[in-house]
Amino acid sequence: MLLKFYGKGRPYRLFAAGMHGGEWKDTSSLLMKLQPPLSGSLFLFPLVDRGRYLSTLQEGYYKGPGSKIPVFVNNCAPEIYIEIHSYSKQNFHKLAGRDRISRTGVPPYSVLEEGLLLGSVSPHIRLHFPKEALCLSLEVQRDNPASYELALHMLARMKECKGRDDFIAFLKKKYPSAALKAIEDYKKFYGL
Repeated sequence: MLLKFYGKGRPYRLFAAGMHGGEWKDTSSLLMKLQPPLSGSLFLFPLVDRGRYLSTLQEGYYKGPGSKIPVFVNNCAPEIYIEIHSYSKQNFHKLAGRDRISRTGVPPYSVLEEGLLLGSVSPHIRLHFPKEALCLSLEVQRDNPASYELALHMLARMKECKGRDDFIAFLKKKYPSAALKAIEDYKKFYGL
């Protein structure tokens, strides 16, 4: 797992891509295109693992292929953590369908636009963060250049966020219905 670092001081932001299987082909380059933040620090894991696919929803992921992520989080306490994943168009309903919580135990992703999805990270990594931290997962639609470009734009915005409230304000302005759904799902899921 390669770590790149930009900036200095707080807030600390950690972005991870290439989480499992062949996702690195769609997601790692997104992180490599990011410029340093205007303030604070940005830590990048552009390629976490390109071995066999193991879901981040499985407890073993963060004890196996993704084991360096919780170590980094526990040592550095980033205020913002973003995972970038990719999906095939035919799997859209598996990620954004209302039945996702009954199938996988986690809420469905919110649909932004251009096939870009936004949701919470796995509960297995979320437990390493305080409740006020911003922990999100972006799903980029494979073979969709517009989804890729929007993801790059979102990441560029996220790398400038000071914390959770800053990002929520941006999301409410840009994607009001998706923001409302994401906030409701988060509160229901985490009991807040």
